[in-house]
Amino acid sequence: MKRLAALIAVLAVWAAPAAAAQTAQPPPLELRGPRLVATGVDFAVRGAGAAAGERLRIEVRLGRRWRRVAGAVAAGDGMFARRIRPPGRRSRHVLRAVGADGRSSAPVVVRARHVTLAAVGDINLGDGPLLVMRQRGYRFPWTGVARPLRGADIAFGNLECAVSTRGSPVPKQFNFRGPPAALRVVARYAGFDVLNLANNHAGDFGRTALLDTVRNVRRFGMLAVGAGGSLASASRPRVIERLGLRVAFVGFSNILPTSFFAVPGRPGTQAATTAAIRRGVRRARRRADVVVATFHWGVERALREDARQRAFASAALRAGATAVIGAHPHVLQPIRRIGHRLVAYSLGNFVFSAASPSTTRTGILRLRLSARGVEGSRLASAVIEGARPRLLGRR
Repeated sequence: MKRLAALIAVLAVWAAPAAAAQTAQPPPLELRGPRLVATGVDFAVRGAGAAAGERLRIEVRLGRRWRRVAGAVAAGDGMFARRIRPPGRRSRHVLRAVGADGRSSAPVVVRARHVTLAAVGDINLGDGPLLVMRQRGYRFPWTGVARPLRGADIAFGNLECAVSTRGSPVPKQFNFRGPPAALRVVARYAGFDVLNLANNHAGDFGRTALLDTVRNVRRFGMLAVGAGGSLASASRPRVIERLGLRVAFVGFSNILPTSFFAVPGRPGTQAATTAAIRRGVRRARRRADVVVATFHWGVERALREDARQRAFASAALRAGATAVIGAHPHVLQPIRRIGHRLVAYSLGNFVFSAASPSTTRTGILRLRLSARGVEGSRLASAVIEGARPRLLGRR
């Protein structure tokens, strides 16, 4: 009996590892994703807990059903990753990973929303606005609009002046120049992200001052569009990303003097030609989900767009632009939606010395953007009082 008991004990010791291997459970699957993304963009999910080389399914819940949206293969450490784009334009995606044996991860929720773009017209930090700022401070012109501008994911405007302490005024009727300290407030207090420089005032104090303007815009953390140290730089799309949505900006000017226009090897702004528009927008489209083409064009104080504006806008849209936003007429012009695209022919003045009723009417154009384009738009009307825009209904 003692021998039998000893033999049983030895067999039990040998069998223990095999039994443990049979009863051991694989680690639970885990799936992680971003908390918030832009509507319609693809995004990365990552997971752990799979067996090396295991094939997994990434599924999204649609109503009461789960639908496969992607597959993944685990690495040797059990980790896996995949970029996915869930179907539809939902504001809430519920996802899970499913292993080869049918086990699944706990669901993960990824929320989605539209990216907001706030766009305004002409911003002049010299001339009359500079006199007001010297009396009341650099923040004064922005006190009535800074909050909604900062609240947008992207804030965009047309910088209608040079920003430099160097250079001399070029021969022309009006020359506008502002100090770098005022531009710092545009970025840090008013919350701007992108400024167009393709206009007829960026070069008012010569090429050195224009290059200073580009550098100052970048120094304060903003993107400078439509001007640069060469034609290649002036025409380069500038891309900003919010919640995974890539938004590219390209700028063009159709307003004299032609001496402001960049050529290979010479600083300046990008001239608006049909060929340049097509080339620039297509290049931007390859780099981004959404393309904003901005123009300096039209006839001053004309309340409607002209044939050339329509032709340039059509060229931009055909090349793939999502939104076309214009300036220069100093008055508001029509805003037109075409499906998931939009043309705002002129947003008028914004921070500017304006006296007549038509030139004091302005606003903030707010666009809601997704991967398929413009999902919604609204112009918040404002009036300019002493170079300071005030949203109507606010004091």
